[in-house]
Amino acid sequence: MKLVVLGLTLSSSWGNGHATTFRALLSAFAARGHEVLFLERDKPWYANARDLPDPDFCELAYYDSLADLAGWRETIAQADAVMVGSYVPEGVAVGEFVQRHAQGVVCFYDIDTPVTLAKLARGDFEYLTPELIPGYDIYFSFTGGPTLARLKVDFGSPRTRALYCSVDAGRYKPLDVAKTWDLSYLGTYSDDRQPTLERLLVETARRCPDKRFAVAGPQYPDSIQWPANVERIEHLPPAEHAAFYSASRFTLNVTRADMIAAGWSPSVRLFEAGACGTPIISDRWDGIEDVLEPDEAIILADTTDDVIAALDRDASALGEAARRAVLHGHTAQARAEQLERDLEEAAVTRAPRGDLCCEQI
Repeated sequence: MKLVVLGLTLSSSWGNGHATTFRALLSAFAARGHEVLFLERDKPWYANARDLPDPDFCELAYYDSLADLAGWRETIAQADAVMVGSYVPEGVAVGEFVQRHAQGVVCFYDIDTPVTLAKLARGDFEYLTPELIPGYDIYFSFTGGPTLARLKVDFGSPRTRALYCSVDAGRYKPLDVAKTWDLSYLGTYSDDRQPTLERLLVETARRCPDKRFAVAGPQYPDSIQWPANVERIEHLPPAEHAAFYSASRFTLNVTRADMIAAGWSPSVRLFEAGACGTPIISDRWDGIEDVLEPDEAIILADTTDDVIAALDRDASALGEAARRAVLHGHTAQARAEQLERDLEEAAVTRAPRGDLCCEQI
């Protein structure tokens, strides 16, 4: 199968979770014998922080404008499948171009589904419009549960599938390193996540001065007052994630508000930490029990006191259970198999696409 992906970024993991998601999925997909081309909009904030400029599992090419993308029209037309991702710059025009010219299966991969739906509800059509959704043969969603039915009923998607993030189990595994922190957190700053981070980690650090904490990720405002026992790491490249988790007695998962409201929206950090056998403390949302069993493979916390109590536990069995669950159903290999099945099914059952037109972008 020849798959063309137009995503936010593959080359740079700086300030986004898209790159690691695409890397894991597409590497496993290519390992199944498929050919992948990733087209990335050339943006300076990623160009200046590329930690995977030359992937060995796919071809990576850049385009600098919509007019430049037109040079890939024939490649897109001849592909067996074309995937457009969320948050792609000028994503509406990109989606229109792909739907107009692709002859194979056309799909949308929404790595931000609750955020996308909230944007659509307020008329913010940054990278998707309601009119585009029926034109995608498959809407792959980071969110499962009732959201899939909503995409069909309210927006007319012909086929919806939950395609959760995943983990490359070859890269994320327990490492024999010293435990540096009692509780860590890895994630880019977000306004709606910060109150939970303050409650579950920062306040815990203030009340537990004898314990050690770490927050890794970019874009945190200088105005935040971090306790002395919280180590700040501005950016942690994916190659260092496994060591970070392995050096943590526990790690924290914090979910964006829109994803909590939608439920069934597991973060890639859950799977990465779980694959490393690191015990996880998480906020609470509908559907989390379908991913990791509470009190058996994950601890759910609502308050600072909940976290303090958890940190006093011997949670080695918790980490082992999380690793078993992740390796059983949430690896990149499992997602690649699902992607292959869904694309093959759509190729057989999708409605015929009209003849290609000659219109340029």
